[in-house]
Amino acid sequence: MTEGINTTKQEPVYITGHQHPDSDSIVSAIAYAFFKRAMGMRAIPCRLGPVRAEAKYLLERFGFEEPVLLEDARKKLRDIELDGPEAIGPETTIYETIQIMKEKERSAFAVVDQKQKVIGYVSRSDLADIGLGDTAINIELMKHASGADIAKIINGRLVYEDAETHLNGKVSIVAMSATGTDNYEVADRIVIVGNDPVTERKLIEAGAGMLVIVWGETVDADILEAARVHHCPVILSGHGAMNTSRYIFISPRVELIMQKKVTCFNENELAEDVAAKMARTRYRTYPVLDDEGRLVGYVGRNHIMSYRNKKIILVDHNEFSQSVKAVEKAQILEVVDHHRINDFATSQPVAFRNEIVGSTATIIATMYRENQIPIPTNLAGLLLGALLSDTLLFQSPTTTQKDIDTANLLAALANLDIETFGTEMFSKSAPDLEQGIQEKIVQDIKFYNIDGCQTMISQCMVSSVKDALEKEKEIQSNLDKLVNKKGLDLMVAVFTSIADEGSVFFSAGDIKSRVEDAFPNKEGETHSLQKGIFSRKSQILPALTAAIEA
Repeated sequence: MTEGINTTKQEPVYITGHQHPDSDSIVSAIAYAFFKRAMGMRAIPCRLGPVRAEAKYLLERFGFEEPVLLEDARKKLRDIELDGPEAIGPETTIYETIQIMKEKERSAFAVVDQKQKVIGYVSRSDLADIGLGDTAINIELMKHASGADIAKIINGRLVYEDAETHLNGKVSIVAMSATGTDNYEVADRIVIVGNDPVTERKLIEAGAGMLVIVWGETVDADILEAARVHHCPVILSGHGAMNTSRYIFISPRVELIMQKKVTCFNENELAEDVAAKMARTRYRTYPVLDDEGRLVGYVGRNHIMSYRNKKIILVDHNEFSQSVKAVEKAQILEVVDHHRINDFATSQPVAFRNEIVGSTATIIATMYRENQIPIPTNLAGLLLGALLSDTLLFQSPTTTQKDIDTANLLAALANLDIETFGTEMFSKSAPDLEQGIQEKIVQDIKFYNIDGCQTMISQCMVSSVKDALEKEKEIQSNLDKLVNKKGLDLMVAVFTSIADEGSVFFSAGDIKSRVEDAFPNKEGETHSLQKGIFSRKSQILPALTAAIEA
């Protein structure tokens, strides 16, 4: 179906489940990304939080990697196709910089050191100042010109170099006249002269700072001796007088003209933040650095004007409050979910598939069958695990016949026995409360506004409710802290055990008595086992809502 389709140049589509991801959320992202890749899309499975023990067990058992962590729906600079990281070194001459700009069709370059760290920036406007600016600019530059650089740029040969140079930055072209060189002030200047040994000696003895000879192939030994005595470097030019005089002014190094206060951006900055900063500066392109300060590319105004935020497909949720940060700014393409539809709204139409079933994995497995896409054996096992997790091995009241039928099909494809596999999955992934109560409580927690009451409900699967009852004081202490930290009216922690066929409840907050109204304790007990209570969505939340509203 996808033969001949090249997805490498496509913009990626991120497929993600909800915050505090459970097995169904993690597996649905992986399975739907596989499905979309089979349809020719460059799909990337993502997660919005740490992978829990149960999902880790499934991933390891069936050989899948954890989905990548998606932190924001907005694009960072690293998500945009930047211009390449071509740069120049501080020793690059102005002439070479101009040539490289032409070759690369670039208007500016970062100047980097040997570690690729930006130490300067040079643009065409900086280069234009050399030719169009005040002559004082050229004089200052030529004070620091080196014989080697000048010889290189005028295609010449440095015949004599001297460590004790004395240049004032001025350049003279000596033209012969009736008075010879008598009318020329040449002391400490770079002097361009024709191939005339007599004139060459006079200029050196008159204190010339550097001699550039045109139309000559050799220099007499006595001239070189005079140059040594008077500390005057000598260069044989490969050009005539005109081009020598043109190129000599662009032989200094760019470190002399580069901007040293450089506006750079980090590759992890949001594109929308970069746009705001660009509005306050004048350049067209800007260096982009990694966290080590190394150049990784350039961002231009054209990039920022044309970018759009990430393309995202939501699975196992549709509420923006449970989704990735800034999801309202994303390009949402699809939703595949089995929860209630709450605050979902987009500016553009999207494909929305919502079914009354026990898990999103059931819907996605169905989509494979509808499109006649084979489900690999290991993926079938992964989907089965997510389905059994969300339906609590078919004990959840949200379980439908479609879930059971789909599970049987997946079990056959994966060559697994449902009860044996499900029991093993729950026993091996049930959290050990000895490892930290707080961590377990916040692992699967959701926020609700119930009739104006700020409420959070945590659900934790345990091997036995006895494990939770033995930790009553520690659990209560953590719930009290969460109420104060989050400013909640009600905090509920539900510990559910498949083996015990039910759940026990702990609560904190000003209206914690509503929990006992919804789930009464037996006489003489404080945390009675609520038989048959498994589902936060279809059992716990509706009962608490009714108790609070009453």
